[in-house]
Amino acid sequence: MSTALKQMTVDEFLSWAEGRDGRWELHDGVPILMHGGAPALMAPERAAHVRTKFRAASALQEAVRVVHLPCEVFSDGISVKVDAQTTFEPDAMMVCGQQVADDATVVSDPVIVVEVLSPNTAAIDHGRKFSGYFSLQSVEHYLILDPERRVVIHHKRGHADAIETRVLSDGFAKLDPPGLTVAVDAFFSAPQT
Repeated sequence: MSTALKQMTVDEFLSWAEGRDGRWELHDGVPILMHGGAPALMAPERAAHVRTKFRAASALQEAVRVVHLPCEVFSDGISVKVDAQTTFEPDAMMVCGQQVADDATVVSDPVIVVEVLSPNTAAIDHGRKFSGYFSLQSVEHYLILDPERRVVIHHKRGHADAIETRVLSDGFAKLDPPGLTVAVDAFFSAPQT
């Protein structure tokens, strides 16, 4: 899954990746092509994956609108800087507080990050990204969405930084802080019949 490229810092990577085809992330200093481009190291995104990303961002945006929080929701395209040699590009995320600059391509303080499972990314989403996202003190919630099973795996920073995990197939995901409640069904498209 890695490339033959030299190891890079986040700043080197951001300059290198600008204008390249596909969706790139930096894992421990190594650029990884996540989707698209040629040759793709991972399969192109399937329609269910893309729909779920859209629904996740839309559900979070609606929840922010309802409670009037000073937060922004982003779908993929903005990276999260985990450390000097690692950036991930979540499928959706929420940043609260000061508005992100218009020319920003990376943030380091998301409150909620969302990844949508696919067969090729499950190990990374449950492993490297789990530990990477929670290494950031701003991250309160890491949601892993499984569009096939229609479940939300909700990892939440708890007391004394312990990570609490709930698997939700119905009901609501309580995202506090920052004070949101999102119906599990809102993350997924209606099942095909």
